[in-house]
Amino acid sequence: MKKWLLGMTPAEVKKVVEELALPSFTAGQIIGWIYGKRVSEIDQMSNLSKITRSLLSENYQVGGFSPSESQISIDGTKKYLFPSLSGSPVESVMIPEADRKTICVSSQSGCKMACRFCMTGRMGFRGNLRAGEIISQFINIEESSELTNAVFMGMGEPLDNYTEVMKAIEILTSDWGFGWSPKRITLSSIGVAPALKDFLENSKCHLAISLHNPFDSERLELMPMQKAWPIDETINLIKEYDFTGQRRVSFEYIMFDGWNDSKRHADALTRMLRGLECRVNLIRFHEIPDFHLRTSPLPVIEMFRDRLNRSGIVSTIRASRGEDIMAACGMLSGSK
Repeated sequence: MKKWLLGMTPAEVKKVVEELALPSFTAGQIIGWIYGKRVSEIDQMSNLSKITRSLLSENYQVGGFSPSESQISIDGTKKYLFPSLSGSPVESVMIPEADRKTICVSSQSGCKMACRFCMTGRMGFRGNLRAGEIISQFINIEESSELTNAVFMGMGEPLDNYTEVMKAIEILTSDWGFGWSPKRITLSSIGVAPALKDFLENSKCHLAISLHNPFDSERLELMPMQKAWPIDETINLIKEYDFTGQRRVSFEYIMFDGWNDSKRHADALTRMLRGLECRVNLIRFHEIPDFHLRTSPLPVIEMFRDRLNRSGIVSTIRASRGEDIMAACGMLSGSK
């Protein structure tokens, strides 16, 4: 299979150009065609000579996958199914709002984290996506030119595929790439400790942490990686960084009836997050097969939100989107 140019940085394209003994300025032209004009074929690079295009095409292709299927929710949310180089499909979701269109992008096929309430986690791990496969999700959906924001909240744990995810973010935020502000991008993680520190040091993107329970033993029941990366250690690390400016940190908290929705949990969460400029997003649980817990009733979620707000922790209830097409939080599985 020919190598993909999509997903390469200027330095990597420069090496390709050097290997083929092409003029050095060719690298900049190729980058412009891939990320500026977003061509799908090398033959579309019209300011490259026919000989150059032929040489390039011998071992390289632009790359990228078109979606094999799509589904539209009654609320306008759209789910796309993509092939992957690992052979296991992945899904991404486009969420339209009045003033924005957000893509929820996948970074892995399956996931090693094995959260018991998540369809992706229950798949097991199938493979990491390369940077080109991540960028392909942006380029090859119908709404590509209208996208305003991105959240790495699709399939997989982004920080478990740190190198490729950070390369994709570099492409999205560089002048030679998409030219997006980092403030348009949010990365969601359970808190993979070594990579989280690197992300906080080397990125200006927003961060969302999957928290779901402030008590270690209870969190461990549904999130096995709590044992490796305890949530209190994750939060202590985050508190070392400044989130009082434009960069934001939020905490995702799925509400489970009778498991994490009591006043005791709200008060423990308040103590855990006190002193940190943050937001807690309360999420209604979207039921999945063969899982024993159910979502908290709306009045309980509202009580929980109000208790946090009164204690000085900004809290909102996230609107559910795409549940009817299995596109809501925790429902992606790479299948219909």
